[in-house]
Amino acid sequence: MKLKSLGTALTTAALIGTALTGAVATAGTAAAATKPDCSSALVNVKPKATVNLRSSPKSSATALGTWGKGQKGGVCFGDRKPTKGGSYTACGKTSNKWYFGGPNSTSKEGWVPATCLPI
Repeated sequence: MKLKSLGTALTTAALIGTALTGAVATAGTAAAATKPDCSSALVNVKPKATVNLRSSPKSSATALGTWGKGQKGGVCFGDRKPTKGGSYTACGKTSNKWYFGGPNSTSKEGWVPATCLPI
């Protein structure tokens, strides 16, 4: 019974939040990193090493697939800057900068470490 009441309370809170702010709230889900502006893209990018496509810009985020070393792909380049996220060491460098993109051969895309892309 307590779980049902909690679910009802969360739904009510989400509806009130929507009414007050005009934004849609989702109860029970973690906030995902927003996809960057992809109005322009940098194409024919080839990673220096095979990299994981991540669900958010941090190395502990879920791996959605891989982008192979030397495989052509693209990254979102709307604001021309990488996104700051979790710190990592990849391709011989330490950074906290990430790009959103993926290989051309699949429809998978995700966050990749900026140090592994020749941008």
